[in-house]
Amino acid sequence: MDLSDQATFSRIYASHARGVQAAAQRILNNSTQAQDVAQDVFMRVWRDPAKFDARRGELGSYLRLMARSRALDLWREGQAAGRAGDRLKVAVAHDEPRGDRPDRLAERDDERAAVRGALRRLPEAQREALVLAYWGGLTADEIARRSGVPLGTAKSRIRLGLAKLRSEMELPLAA
Repeated sequence: MDLSDQATFSRIYASHARGVQAAAQRILNNSTQAQDVAQDVFMRVWRDPAKFDARRGELGSYLRLMARSRALDLWREGQAAGRAGDRLKVAVAHDEPRGDRPDRLAERDDERAAVRGALRRLPEAQREALVLAYWGGLTADEIARRSGVPLGTAKSRIRLGLAKLRSEMELPLAA
């Protein structure tokens, strides 16, 4: 079967579009996103039809697997974005619960100021990696891609930044 042939591709789309979209819908529970996933799957096949190998399985299974994979990626991105938003809200919260005592509020303000100060003293690359990882919810791989550096470099920046932050935060406690 020649997937680069427009007529063949049209028949395949007509036969499999509903199943591809349904596979994405089951994961995303959002019809608009499921439609986007289905379109993405068929666009990938149209752009690179040679990736499908009929010896490895049937086309319908291949298309649904691609849809599930892409839908899971979107779902994970949504989960990470939600967690990152929650972390950012906590990190920058200025409105404290009314029941807190003034001494606890002052202590939290001091801790926040100490963490912000320690972060400011880190090298820019390490600070960026830590903020993206802990407040942005990104993985080391996502940080590497976003920063345009190798994965090992991104991991090193996170590790070194944490070590410097930890040692700096422990100094006031030891004094």
